[in-house]
Amino acid sequence: MEITPANASDIPALCELLDLLFSQEADFKPDHEAQSRGLARIISSPEVGLIVVARQDGRVVGMVNLLYTVSTALGDRVALLEDMVVSPAARGSGVGSQLLEQAIQFARLNGCKRITLLTDRANESAQRFYQKHGFGFSAMIPLRLSLSE
Repeated sequence: MEITPANASDIPALCELLDLLFSQEADFKPDHEAQSRGLARIISSPEVGLIVVARQDGRVVGMVNLLYTVSTALGDRVALLEDMVVSPAARGSGVGSQLLEQAIQFARLNGCKRITLLTDRANESAQRFYQKHGFGFSAMIPLRLSLSE
């Protein structure tokens, strides 16, 4: 398996993975056009973030997305981990762990002092997965205001 930053030619495969992810999340729906647009913006703007992909036999089987911002509490760069998904055929083989470990390493190399992520409240297996990799629950709760409707 190979884990590398994504490139523009990966966008169709990444959209397929996001379709899987967004069909199982409570807050989101698949939207191929929006997904393609967002992926292209991240891939073409390294200061905004990084998409890391796992490839088996040259085929994209997993992805994770890091978005960068600055924390006033820490006075430094931090990352938001979004859109982590592994294709069903590759699950259970360690692809997710390797992807997450590489994303954490990339965040460190890019000067990030913290990684924050959101997962569905009901997705207990994802919560256990992230806890196994050192993530802990925060006393804070997410709130969201949609400005697109």
